[in-house]
Amino acid sequence: MPETMGITGAPRILGWRGVERSAGVLAVLDQYIGVVLTFALGAVIVLGMVSGSMIFGARSTSRRAVKDEAFECGNPSTGPARGRFSIHFYLVAILFIVFDVEVVFMYPWAIVFRALGVPGLIEMLTFIAILGFGLAYVWKRGALAWD
Repeated sequence: MPETMGITGAPRILGWRGVERSAGVLAVLDQYIGVVLTFALGAVIVLGMVSGSMIFGARSTSRRAVKDEAFECGNPSTGPARGRFSIHFYLVAILFIVFDVEVVFMYPWAIVFRALGVPGLIEMLTFIAILGFGLAYVWKRGALAWD
């Protein structure tokens, strides 16, 4: 492709159909071509699977009440659908998520541990101490006891 200098000083490239484009624009577009192709491939796969299941999937000739019932583990449905859970279940779940997410912050620190040196170690020990105090507090309050 022949190159010429544009008004801005950036080289101009004569591209597809004779349209002039700046080399800078092509460089930016080249960065995103992989992302665009990945999304396009994902869309083709999704459309193929959905249309394939619609074309080749089993069709129900008659709808019965038994087929419309909720099915779980082979057991027939019993009792109301809106069962109550203890608040303790939610408290333990939230505490697990909080401590789990906090531990995720330790992985990047472990990667750059040597570069951070002693100040990084002191900061992480402070972070772990705060987590330890929080765990001791909820343990003392009985939030982790299954009574």
